[in-house]
Amino acid sequence: MAHMAGSDDEFKLIEQSLSGDPEAYAALVHQHQKMIRSMTFRMTGSLDDAEDLAQDAFLRAYQQLDSFGGGSKFSTWLCKIAINLSLDWRRRENRRDDIHSKWAAEAASENNPGGGFPDELSRRVQDALNRLPTKQRAAIVLTIYENQSHAEAAKTLGCTEATISWRVFAARQKLKRLLKDLPHEPA
Repeated sequence: MAHMAGSDDEFKLIEQSLSGDPEAYAALVHQHQKMIRSMTFRMTGSLDDAEDLAQDAFLRAYQQLDSFGGGSKFSTWLCKIAINLSLDWRRRENRRDDIHSKWAAEAASENNPGGGFPDELSRRVQDALNRLPTKQRAAIVLTIYENQSHAEAAKTLGCTEATISWRVFAARQKLKRLLKDLPHEPA
């Protein structure tokens, strides 16, 4: 395995996982599960689907761990798997228009377990994200919510940095239109 980007502890956990140590992989999952769940939730708008996709991402990563060459950070490699699964989910699910209303009904009836939307503003922002074209949403989720640079997001999504910049620009313009009536805090 080539020199790994990331911490020595993470490198050890990956090596131990490859040697068949389930506790080591459980530690890797623990380190990254919040990030991956957050990302899949932003991509789907559904807690249940986000949880399923996060679990699928960790399973897929485990199955493909020997193909992780260490050229990027483990978190970037994991993000790529989770984003690709989310994009596949989006293509399979033909429910872009009703996903928000379905989720809102579930959230209201389940007394908002597991975080969900803490308030109306967050609900409106997620609804606006759900209205973005899938590739624009992925670019926003990676650059804004996951704090990836445009270069990192381009690697994750397998496109050019210029494409990411354009998608982020277009997404921001659309989000501004969708959220124009929200109150703004003074700068």
